[in-house]
Order: sequence, then structure tokens, then C-alpha cells
Amino acid sequence: MFSKACEYAIKATIYIAQQSHQERRVNVKEVSKAVDAPEAFTAKILQQLCRENILESNRGKQGGFIFQIEKQKQIKIYDVVQLIDGDDIFTNCGLGLQKCSSENPCPVHDDFKEVRNGLIAMVQKYSFYDLAQKTESGLAWLK
Repeated sequence: MFSKACEYAIKATIYIAQQSHQERRVNVKEVSKAVDAPEAFTAKILQQLCRENILESNRGKQGGFIFQIEKQKQIKIYDVVQLIDGDDIFTNCGLGLQKCSSENPCPVHDDFKEVRNGLIAMVQKYSFYDLAQKTESGLAWLK
């Protein structure tokens, strides 16, 4: 459903949120290993998340990535999906047709509209703080 880049971004952001709860900064290598993603690809994604002020990064011996707790509570999955994949998944036709609409529906328009609305509700519901809490408590996993 989401692109590979978006999946990696979501998992990496959750992992960094978890580590930030313990006041740990993590490097690219650790993040890529934790989320089972290629290191160079992970670095690019993390750079983008830093440019958009979701994550923070410091260089050097005490450096690494961190996700401030207050930001974790504000940033939703939706924000990362928008950043990485845009809003196509929330607006495009389920069959990929260019002119699908309520006035000119594709064969699955009404069903896909329900799926799309459910997806929007889910990604707007959960903050990264919520997701980090779930994975830390063992109620959910990243691998």
C-alpha cells in the first residue's frame, strides 16, 4: 500500500522514538539494522525527516538521531506518509484510473472510498509516541 521508502520511514521513526524515550541517540547503521532496511536508503530517508524538522540529528561521537517526546506526541503517521509518498494513496482511484470520481466511478469506487477513508482515519489517529509506547510494551513489533 505504501512505498518501500514510506514503510522504512515509518518503522525508522518508530524505532528512533523508542530509543529517544530512553534518551539514546542512534546512528544510521543501528536504525537500518533495526528496521531491516538498506543503510544508504535509510540515511536518505532520515535526512529527509530531519529537513522537515521531524527528527533531529547531531554529528560526532555523541551524535545520532533523536525524536523529541513533544514532537512524537504531535507527529502522526499521516505526516510521514504525506512527506514520503504524498497524498496519492488518499485521493487516487483504487484501480489507477485517471478520471474516477463520484460522477464517473470505477467498478470499485464506493468500496475503495470506504477503504481509503478508513486508512486516512488510522494514519491520523496514531502519533509516533503512541506507536513507540505500543512497541516498547510488547503489544506490537517492528520486525
